[in-house]
Amino acid sequence: MIGQILATLLPVFLIAGSGAAYGRFRTPDIRSLNTLNMELFVPLLVFAVLADRQAPLAEYAWLASAAALVVLGSGLVLWPVVKWLGLDSKVFLPPMMFNNSGNMGVPLLVLAFGPEALPAAVVVFIVEMLLHFSVGLYMLDPRTSLWRMLRMPIVAASVAGLLVNVGGVALPGWLLEAMHMLGGVCIPLMLFALGVRLLEIDFSDWRTGLLGAVLCPLSGLVIALPLMWLLPLNPLQTAVLLVFAALPPAVLNYLVAEQYKLAPHKVASLVLIGNLGSLIVMPLILAATFAWIQPPP
Repeated sequence: MIGQILATLLPVFLIAGSGAAYGRFRTPDIRSLNTLNMELFVPLLVFAVLADRQAPLAEYAWLASAAALVVLGSGLVLWPVVKWLGLDSKVFLPPMMFNNSGNMGVPLLVLAFGPEALPAAVVVFIVEMLLHFSVGLYMLDPRTSLWRMLRMPIVAASVAGLLVNVGGVALPGWLLEAMHMLGGVCIPLMLFALGVRLLEIDFSDWRTGLLGAVLCPLSGLVIALPLMWLLPLNPLQTAVLLVFAALPPAVLNYLVAEQYKLAPHKVASLVLIGNLGSLIVMPLILAATFAWIQPPP
Protein backbone atom coordinates (compact mmCIF):
# COMPACT_ATOMS: atom_id res chain seq x y z
CA MET A 1 0.00 0.00 0.00
CA ILE A 2 2.84 2.40 0.84
CA GLY A 3 4.24 1.77 -2.63
CA GLN A 4 0.86 2.66 -4.19
CA ILE A 5 0.62 5.88 -2.22
CA LEU A 6 4.18 6.93 -3.08
CA ALA A 7 3.67 6.06 -6.74
CA THR A 8 0.59 8.27 -6.75
CA LEU A 9 1.84 11.26 -4.77
CA LEU A 10 5.52 11.50 -5.74
CA PRO A 11 4.85 12.54 -9.37
CA VAL A 12 2.34 15.14 -8.12
CA PHE A 13 4.80 16.61 -5.61
CA LEU A 14 7.77 16.41 -8.00
CA ILE A 15 5.98 18.33 -10.75
CA ALA A 16 4.61 20.91 -8.29
CA GLY A 17 8.07 21.10 -6.72
CA SER A 18 9.57 21.77 -10.15
CA GLY A 19 7.16 24.69 -10.52
CA ALA A 20 8.15 26.03 -7.10
CA ALA A 21 11.87 25.65 -7.89
CA TYR A 22 11.52 27.36 -11.27
CA GLY A 23 9.40 30.14 -9.78
CA ARG A 24 12.00 30.63 -7.04
CA PHE A 25 14.72 31.62 -9.52
CA ARG A 26 12.60 32.99 -12.34
CA THR A 27 9.46 35.11 -12.56
CA PRO A 28 7.16 33.18 -14.89
CA ASP A 29 3.98 34.84 -16.10
CA ILE A 30 1.85 32.23 -14.37
CA ARG A 31 -1.38 34.13 -14.99
CA SER A 32 -0.87 33.89 -18.76
CA LEU A 33 -0.05 30.20 -18.40
CA ASN A 34 -3.23 29.64 -16.41
CA THR A 35 -5.26 31.59 -18.96
CA LEU A 36 -3.85 29.47 -21.79
CA ASN A 37 -4.57 26.32 -19.81
CA MET A 38 -8.15 27.24 -18.90
CA GLU A 39 -9.04 28.63 -22.34
CA LEU A 40 -7.40 26.00 -24.57
CA PHE A 41 -5.89 22.86 -23.05
CA VAL A 42 -8.50 22.14 -20.35
CA PRO A 43 -11.49 22.71 -22.71
CA LEU A 44 -9.89 20.41 -25.28
CA LEU A 45 -9.41 17.68 -22.68
CA VAL A 46 -12.98 18.11 -21.41
CA PHE A 47 -14.44 17.98 -24.92
CA ALA A 48 -12.32 14.97 -25.94
CA VAL A 49 -13.31 12.98 -22.85
CA LEU A 50 -17.01 13.84 -23.07
CA ALA A 51 -17.26 13.42 -26.85
CA ASP A 52 -15.59 10.01 -26.83
CA ARG A 53 -18.42 7.52 -27.41
CA GLN A 54 -16.44 4.87 -25.55
CA ALA A 55 -17.16 6.78 -22.32
CA PRO A 56 -20.78 5.96 -21.33
CA LEU A 57 -21.63 9.25 -19.62
CA ALA A 58 -24.94 7.96 -18.28
CA GLU A 59 -22.92 5.83 -15.87
CA TYR A 60 -21.55 9.00 -14.25
CA ALA A 61 -24.88 10.70 -13.48
CA TRP A 62 -24.88 9.58 -9.84
CA LEU A 63 -21.24 10.59 -9.43
CA ALA A 64 -21.99 14.05 -10.82
CA SER A 65 -24.91 14.39 -8.40
CA ALA A 66 -22.72 13.27 -5.50
CA ALA A 67 -20.00 15.78 -6.44
CA ALA A 68 -22.59 18.60 -6.52
CA LEU A 69 -23.89 17.54 -3.10
CA VAL A 70 -20.35 17.55 -1.69
CA VAL A 71 -19.69 21.08 -2.98
CA LEU A 72 -22.99 22.57 -1.84
CA GLY A 73 -23.31 20.45 1.31
CA SER A 74 -19.90 21.43 2.63
CA GLY A 75 -20.98 25.07 2.50
CA LEU A 76 -24.19 24.29 4.40
CA VAL A 77 -22.31 22.28 7.02
CA LEU A 78 -19.80 25.06 7.63
CA TRP A 79 -22.29 27.95 7.57
CA PRO A 80 -23.10 27.78 11.32
CA VAL A 81 -19.39 27.31 12.11
CA VAL A 82 -18.51 30.46 10.16
CA LYS A 83 -21.23 32.43 11.97
CA TRP A 84 -20.15 31.07 15.37
CA LEU A 85 -16.51 32.05 14.78
CA GLY A 86 -17.45 35.47 13.42
CA LEU A 87 -15.74 34.91 10.06
CA ASP A 88 -16.70 36.63 6.81
CA SER A 89 -18.72 34.03 4.91
CA LYS A 90 -17.86 35.56 1.51
CA VAL A 91 -14.16 35.16 2.29
CA PHE A 92 -14.14 31.82 4.12
CA LEU A 93 -16.91 29.67 2.60
CA PRO A 94 -16.04 29.64 -1.14
CA PRO A 95 -12.54 28.14 -0.61
CA MET A 96 -14.11 25.49 1.61
CA MET A 97 -16.67 24.58 -1.05
CA PHE A 98 -14.76 24.84 -4.32
CA ASN A 99 -11.80 22.51 -4.17
CA ASN A 100 -8.70 21.90 -6.23
CA SER A 101 -10.31 19.33 -8.54
CA GLY A 102 -8.34 20.71 -11.51
CA ASN A 103 -4.75 21.45 -10.52
CA MET A 104 -4.53 18.54 -8.08
CA GLY A 105 -7.65 16.42 -8.50
CA VAL A 106 -7.39 15.32 -12.14
CA PRO A 107 -3.67 14.38 -12.02
CA LEU A 108 -4.01 12.72 -8.61
CA LEU A 109 -7.03 10.62 -9.59
CA VAL A 110 -5.44 9.46 -12.84
CA LEU A 111 -2.19 8.54 -11.09
CA ALA A 112 -4.03 6.78 -8.26
CA PHE A 113 -6.59 4.79 -10.24
CA GLY A 114 -5.26 4.70 -13.79
CA PRO A 115 -6.40 6.17 -17.13
CA GLU A 116 -9.86 4.63 -16.70
CA ALA A 117 -10.45 7.17 -13.92
CA LEU A 118 -10.03 10.12 -16.31
CA PRO A 119 -13.74 10.40 -17.31
CA ALA A 120 -14.80 10.33 -13.65
CA ALA A 121 -12.11 12.90 -12.76
CA VAL A 122 -13.28 15.18 -15.58
CA VAL A 123 -16.93 14.80 -14.52
CA VAL A 124 -16.31 15.93 -10.92
CA PHE A 125 -14.03 18.71 -12.19
CA ILE A 126 -16.75 20.01 -14.52
CA VAL A 127 -19.35 19.89 -11.72
CA GLU A 128 -17.06 21.84 -9.39
CA MET A 129 -16.21 24.44 -12.07
CA LEU A 130 -19.83 24.99 -13.13
CA LEU A 131 -20.92 25.46 -9.51
CA HIS A 132 -17.99 27.77 -8.84
CA PHE A 133 -18.90 30.07 -11.74
CA SER A 134 -22.61 30.06 -10.93
CA VAL A 135 -23.30 29.55 -7.21
CA GLY A 136 -19.82 30.73 -6.22
CA LEU A 137 -19.98 34.03 -8.08
CA TYR A 138 -23.55 34.59 -6.89
CA MET A 139 -22.34 34.17 -3.29
CA LEU A 140 -19.78 36.92 -3.83
CA ASP A 141 -22.10 39.23 -5.76
CA PRO A 142 -25.80 38.38 -6.30
CA ARG A 143 -25.82 40.75 -9.28
CA THR A 144 -23.40 38.56 -11.25
CA SER A 145 -24.86 37.56 -14.63
CA LEU A 146 -24.99 33.92 -15.66
CA TRP A 147 -23.98 35.08 -19.14
CA ARG A 148 -20.47 35.37 -17.73
CA MET A 149 -20.47 31.65 -16.99
CA LEU A 150 -21.87 30.70 -20.39
CA ARG A 151 -19.03 32.52 -22.14
CA MET A 152 -16.38 30.37 -20.45
CA PRO A 153 -14.54 28.04 -22.88
CA ILE A 154 -14.80 25.11 -20.44
CA VAL A 155 -18.60 25.50 -20.29
CA ALA A 156 -18.86 25.63 -24.08
CA ALA A 157 -16.60 22.59 -24.35
CA SER A 158 -18.70 20.70 -21.79
CA VAL A 159 -21.97 21.43 -23.60
CA ALA A 160 -20.48 20.57 -27.01
CA GLY A 161 -18.93 17.34 -25.73
CA LEU A 162 -22.18 16.24 -24.12
CA LEU A 163 -24.16 16.96 -27.29
CA VAL A 164 -21.71 14.98 -29.43
CA ASN A 165 -21.80 12.01 -27.02
CA VAL A 166 -25.57 11.96 -26.49
CA GLY A 167 -26.22 12.58 -30.18
CA GLY A 168 -24.12 9.57 -31.13
CA VAL A 169 -21.82 11.60 -33.39
CA ALA A 170 -18.70 9.61 -34.25
CA LEU A 171 -15.73 11.94 -34.51
CA PRO A 172 -12.66 10.83 -36.50
CA GLY A 173 -10.09 8.99 -34.42
CA TRP A 174 -7.29 11.30 -35.53
CA LEU A 175 -9.25 14.34 -34.34
CA LEU A 176 -9.97 12.87 -30.90
CA GLU A 177 -6.32 11.76 -30.60
CA ALA A 178 -5.07 15.28 -31.38
CA MET A 179 -7.46 16.75 -28.80
CA HIS A 180 -6.39 14.19 -26.20
CA MET A 181 -2.73 15.03 -26.85
CA LEU A 182 -3.27 18.77 -26.55
CA GLY A 183 -5.62 18.33 -23.60
CA GLY A 184 -3.05 16.14 -21.88
CA VAL A 185 -0.79 19.18 -21.62
CA CYS A 186 -3.14 20.65 -19.01
CA ILE A 187 -2.48 17.99 -16.36
CA PRO A 188 1.25 18.59 -15.72
CA LEU A 189 0.77 22.30 -16.41
CA MET A 190 -1.85 22.49 -13.63
CA LEU A 191 0.60 20.96 -11.16
CA PHE A 192 3.48 23.15 -12.32
CA ALA A 193 1.34 26.28 -11.89
CA LEU A 194 0.27 25.10 -8.45
CA GLY A 195 3.91 24.82 -7.43
CA VAL A 196 4.62 28.37 -8.56
CA ARG A 197 1.57 29.60 -6.62
CA LEU A 198 2.83 27.93 -3.44
CA LEU A 199 5.62 30.51 -3.34
CA GLU A 200 2.98 33.19 -2.66
CA ILE A 201 1.93 31.77 0.72
CA ASP A 202 1.11 34.51 3.20
CA PHE A 203 1.70 33.23 6.74
CA SER A 204 0.50 36.47 8.36
CA ASP A 205 -2.98 34.97 8.69
CA TRP A 206 -1.83 31.40 9.37
CA ARG A 207 -4.54 30.68 11.95
CA THR A 208 -7.33 31.14 9.40
CA GLY A 209 -5.32 29.16 6.86
CA LEU A 210 -4.79 26.30 9.29
CA LEU A 211 -8.47 26.29 10.21
CA GLY A 212 -9.38 26.06 6.53
CA ALA A 213 -6.84 23.27 5.95
CA VAL A 214 -8.73 21.19 8.52
CA LEU A 215 -12.32 22.17 7.74
CA CYS A 216 -12.14 21.95 3.94
CA PRO A 217 -11.48 18.19 3.68
CA LEU A 218 -13.46 17.45 6.85
CA SER A 219 -16.64 19.12 5.60
CA GLY A 220 -16.37 17.39 2.23
CA LEU A 221 -15.94 13.98 3.82
CA VAL A 222 -18.88 14.57 6.18
CA ILE A 223 -21.08 14.84 3.08
CA ALA A 224 -19.33 12.19 0.96
CA LEU A 225 -19.26 9.31 3.45
CA PRO A 226 -23.07 8.90 3.71
CA LEU A 227 -23.37 9.21 -0.08
CA MET A 228 -21.13 6.14 -0.46
CA TRP A 229 -23.91 4.05 1.01
CA LEU A 230 -26.93 5.96 -0.30
CA LEU A 231 -26.01 6.19 -4.00
CA PRO A 232 -25.38 3.34 -6.47
CA LEU A 233 -21.71 4.13 -7.15
CA ASN A 234 -19.28 1.49 -8.35
CA PRO A 235 -15.95 1.05 -6.47
CA LEU A 236 -13.99 3.33 -8.80
CA GLN A 237 -16.58 6.11 -8.57
CA THR A 238 -16.70 5.78 -4.78
CA ALA A 239 -12.92 6.10 -4.63
CA VAL A 240 -13.02 9.17 -6.89
CA LEU A 241 -15.74 10.75 -4.73
CA LEU A 242 -13.76 10.29 -1.51
CA VAL A 243 -10.59 11.78 -2.95
CA PHE A 244 -12.60 14.63 -4.51
CA ALA A 245 -14.27 15.39 -1.17
CA ALA A 246 -10.91 15.68 0.62
CA LEU A 247 -9.16 17.94 -1.90
CA PRO A 248 -7.84 21.31 -0.68
CA PRO A 249 -9.22 24.70 -1.82
CA ALA A 250 -8.85 25.61 -5.48
CA VAL A 251 -6.25 28.20 -6.47
CA LEU A 252 -9.01 29.85 -8.51
CA ASN A 253 -10.58 31.06 -5.24
CA TYR A 254 -7.68 33.45 -4.80
CA LEU A 255 -7.99 34.83 -8.34
CA VAL A 256 -11.73 35.39 -7.89
CA ALA A 257 -11.25 37.06 -4.49
CA GLU A 258 -8.62 39.31 -6.04
CA GLN A 259 -11.01 40.28 -8.82
CA TYR A 260 -13.86 41.01 -6.38
CA LYS A 261 -11.49 42.67 -3.85
CA LEU A 262 -12.63 40.40 -1.01
CA ALA A 263 -9.61 40.05 1.32
CA PRO A 264 -7.42 38.30 -1.28
CA HIS A 265 -4.56 37.86 1.22
CA LYS A 266 -6.80 35.92 3.60
CA VAL A 267 -8.08 33.79 0.74
CA ALA A 268 -4.48 33.20 -0.36
CA SER A 269 -3.69 31.87 3.13
CA LEU A 270 -6.74 29.60 3.02
CA VAL A 271 -5.88 28.28 -0.42
CA LEU A 272 -2.14 27.83 -0.15
CA ILE A 273 -1.91 26.59 3.44
CA GLY A 274 -4.79 24.27 2.61
CA ASN A 275 -2.79 22.88 -0.31
CA LEU A 276 0.23 22.42 1.95
CA GLY A 277 -2.05 20.59 4.39
CA SER A 278 -2.91 18.14 1.63
CA LEU A 279 0.61 16.73 2.08
CA ILE A 280 -0.81 15.17 5.25
CA VAL A 281 -4.45 14.67 4.24
CA MET A 282 -4.00 13.04 0.83
CA PRO A 283 -1.75 10.14 1.95
CA LEU A 284 -4.29 9.32 4.67
CA ILE A 285 -7.22 9.43 2.25
CA LEU A 286 -5.41 7.34 -0.34
CA ALA A 287 -4.38 4.80 2.30
CA ALA A 288 -8.00 4.48 3.46
CA THR A 289 -9.23 4.27 -0.14
CA PHE A 290 -6.76 1.60 -1.22
CA ALA A 291 -7.37 -0.47 1.92
CA TRP A 292 -11.15 -0.09 2.13
CA ILE A 293 -12.58 0.29 -1.33
CA GLN A 294 -9.86 -1.29 -3.45
CA PRO A 295 -10.95 0.05 -6.87
CA PRO A 296 -9.94 -2.08 -9.83
CA PRO A 297 -6.34 -1.51 -11.03
